[in-house]
Amino acid sequence: MIYFELFYVFFSIGLFTIGGGYAMIPMIEDQVVSRGWLSMEELMNFFAIAESTPGPFAVNTATLVGFDQGGILGAIVATASVILPSFIIILIIARFITNFLKYEKVQWALNGIKSIIVGMIAAVIVNLIFQNVFGGAFEMQSFDFVALGIMAVILGLRLFFKKLNPIFLIILSGILGILFYHFWPM
Repeated sequence: MIYFELFYVFFSIGLFTIGGGYAMIPMIEDQVVSRGWLSMEELMNFFAIAESTPGPFAVNTATLVGFDQGGILGAIVATASVILPSFIIILIIARFITNFLKYEKVQWALNGIKSIIVGMIAAVIVNLIFQNVFGGAFEMQSFDFVALGIMAVILGLRLFFKKLNPIFLIILSGILGILFYHFWPM
């Protein structure tokens, strides 16, 4: 039954990934695409929607995939199951370990985890650029100069104006996408 499978997949993702939503992308991609629930392009669209809507990225993605596979009940199951492991872990930490961060070995573990998280997020960024700009292959005929241009404009604005609201950047990138892909197709 799809609801048990949704629970298993998203509970596992929530349990075995550390570092938040972006660190979960490779595991979500692997589980969702390999099960045939979504194509890579559909999943990338879900990632875009999940990123541009309020709330945690992984929770939004789980909700969208759950809804796609099992309707409203599927969305509820997927959302609850991706949150449940963190909730349980925090309850255990709060209940049994006082001043958790004062332990030197905990600090060592967290410092080790930080570098892995940065690497995983960097890999996700490179993969997203590869999928969206190069169309999945390093061939000039599939190179998307428009996507690269929009990315460069948004990145430049963000680096030059550090206080720009991310909502403004998301709206601007959407407007630029509509302008360049719909009104001036290459």
